[in-house]
Amino acid sequence: MYWTKYIAACALTLILRTSAPGARAQSAQTTSNDLENWWKNAVLYEIYPRSFQDSNGDGIGDLNGITQRLDYLKTLGVDAIWLSPIYPSPQVDFGYDISDYENIDPQYGTLADFDRLVTEAKQRNIRIIMDMVMNHTSDKHKWFIESRSSKDNPYRDWYVWHDGKGQTGKSQGEPPNNWQSDFGHSAWEWDPMTRQYWYHKFYIQQPDLNWNNPKVHEAFKDILKFWLDRGVAGFRFDAITTLFEDPQMRDDEVLKDKNGNSYKNAYGDVALNDTMTNNLPGVHPVMQEMRALADQYKPDVFPGTRIFIGETYLPNIAELAKQYGTPDHPEFHLPMDTQVGFINKLDVAAFREKLNDVETKIDGNIPLLVFDNHDNPRLDARYGDSLRNDDIQRVISTILFTSRAASLFYYGDEIGMKTTPPVRKEDVKDPVGLTGWPTDKGRDGERTPMQWDATTNAGFGNGTPWLPVPSTYTTVNVTAEESDPHSLLAWYESLIQLKKNNPVLAGGAQVMLDNENPKVLSWMRQAPGAAPIVVSVNFTAEAQTVNLTGGSAGLKAGPVRTLFKSPGGSDPASLDHLDLGAFGVYIGQVQ
Repeated sequence: MYWTKYIAACALTLILRTSAPGARAQSAQTTSNDLENWWKNAVLYEIYPRSFQDSNGDGIGDLNGITQRLDYLKTLGVDAIWLSPIYPSPQVDFGYDISDYENIDPQYGTLADFDRLVTEAKQRNIRIIMDMVMNHTSDKHKWFIESRSSKDNPYRDWYVWHDGKGQTGKSQGEPPNNWQSDFGHSAWEWDPMTRQYWYHKFYIQQPDLNWNNPKVHEAFKDILKFWLDRGVAGFRFDAITTLFEDPQMRDDEVLKDKNGNSYKNAYGDVALNDTMTNNLPGVHPVMQEMRALADQYKPDVFPGTRIFIGETYLPNIAELAKQYGTPDHPEFHLPMDTQVGFINKLDVAAFREKLNDVETKIDGNIPLLVFDNHDNPRLDARYGDSLRNDDIQRVISTILFTSRAASLFYYGDEIGMKTTPPVRKEDVKDPVGLTGWPTDKGRDGERTPMQWDATTNAGFGNGTPWLPVPSTYTTVNVTAEESDPHSLLAWYESLIQLKKNNPVLAGGAQVMLDNENPKVLSWMRQAPGAAPIVVSVNFTAEAQTVNLTGGSAGLKAGPVRTLFKSPGGSDPASLDHLDLGAFGVYIGQVQ
């Protein structure tokens, strides 16, 4: 209902393909081409299951809770849900330390609950994407228990083991090299029983798998097939660029300032680059192998392309382009472009450059834009100014949903949930915060329970939530925003429907406009046989006027029809004079 109210309030002229008010794009008749290409303009929604909805009162979100909220996600316009790990786990890293890849952790439910979620989601044309962790397992996984039992165990070379530097019969020596864990200190842990070190890119309890072992490849093919058989729509591959390490075991380079002094990281360690343990070329043939499996797999639970999403924090656009593979040897459908979403400041020139890169330098592939997730502070902490956070989020979400890209966002973004870190170390749950306190307070602040309403625990559940509900829940919640046509939730839903229903925004090319403007970011979307659409977003707290004519795009002064705009924004008479309020947004179709 708030979608219809928002159109009326803002005088939108968006025309939906279907005649029913608030009708959804996914309700249109599905064709085989739709099934093949559904991901190319998809709206993807990350759920951190512990924090979304608790159905049984134990304080932890679960699969049945997600199922209860599927109608909300359908109304929002979500095409697919990415679930962070729900496998059995000791929960050292809240599920990213997996002890069994082919089951569900009891705190989240059962395989039957998972199957029900897939079935119920399918009825709403929502797909389920699993998180796949191939870099490491839990130290409680049966493979590692075997591997650690003796040097001649058949599973020994499933993991990365090495003698210490200077090791003797009596001394363990030093770690094999200076490699560091991403969560602090040495990446090597001594095993006194078998007298070797094991390698862990992340926590000590997350030993890295040895991807030089063909048996590891075959094991993960079986794991992918297990979940494909249950109807998943694809996988998000965690930490995928870290599968391989330098075979020569060379030290990483120490990072130094211009005076030659080494930096320290948040854990008090000497800061290193990680070129010996990240983004090594062996990752590409592994992903080609896994993609070949998924591409030939034709389960009938939910027909259509099974997609591969990559967690790809990379140094430049050329490295991102490699993650797509080639037409003959494809890898990821959608490697995450973190170079746009994690600029972490409202810098027009930087956004213009990074957006232009991903639209022109990835060989015509589809970008995946993402601005936050369970590992990073929310948008308010990275882009907000504490005064106009919601208006700034309108700017960010406009970039997310009106660029030529698939769009991924994090639960609670749509209502403006804020980063709420713990104030005392004794309240910290995330091991990152326990290790890095107080410099790094960890990731609890972006993982707080979803704020559904103003009742006790924000409607998350009857039990005491595993993390405290932020005090903002009384006003920042789904129920309150559903009834407000000017809310951030209404804004998100409107933008998503515009993205999915307007053919120019759904598939048109993208060209940057007004390229010298330091305060307003503007671009044009264009498709054959349709009038171009222009988008302008003001990155400042002061009103701005822009002229979108001239330049290489060849736009001329003339009328433009408003499709969407910030509340209170004006309708321009011509493309050569667009007035934008503070952090204002304008979307219009050239006449």
